[in-house]
Amino acid sequence: MKLKISIYFLVFCMLFAACSKEKSIENFMVDSWQTTYLKIEMNTVNKTDSLQVYEDKFDNNPELIAQSKYNKDGTFSAWFKNQKGEKISPSNGTWSVINDSLFVEYHYNGRDMKVGYHIKKTDKGFVAKSKYDWDEDGDYDDILTMKTKKITQ
Repeated sequence: MKLKISIYFLVFCMLFAACSKEKSIENFMVDSWQTTYLKIEMNTVNKTDSLQVYEDKFDNNPELIAQSKYNKDGTFSAWFKNQKGEKISPSNGTWSVINDSLFVEYHYNGRDMKVGYHIKKTDKGFVAKSKYDWDEDGDYDDILTMKTKKITQ
C-alpha cells in the first residue's frame, strides 16, 4: 500500500513539475518591444460624423519605428528609431498591470497621457487594444489596435 501511494505521489510530482506556470502579464511586459502594426479608428473624428482610419504595418523600410522598454520597477521608456538606427523623440513614464490590462502614464508632445490597454500575448509579442481620445476632440471613442514583437538584443 505504501509503495502504491509513493508511486502515485511520484507521478503527481512529475506532472506538477512538467506543467510550467505561464508568466503573468506583469512579468511578461518587463522587456523591450517594437510596434509591428498600428491601427487607429476615429469614428467621430473631431466631433464630425466622419470615420478616419490610420493604419500602418511598418513594412518596406518605414521612416520611423516605435520601440519601448518596460522595467521591473514600473517605469518605461519609449522612442522612435529612424532609418539611421538613431533613437529620437524619447518619452519616459510609468506602467502597471491589473488583470489583463496595461496602464501607462507619460508626457508626450505637450500632453499628459493616461492610457489603458487590454493585452493579449502572442507568439512573438502582444496585441494591445485601447479606447481613448486619440483625435483630442474630448470624446474617448477612438479605438487603437497595436501589435508588437519582442526586441532581441
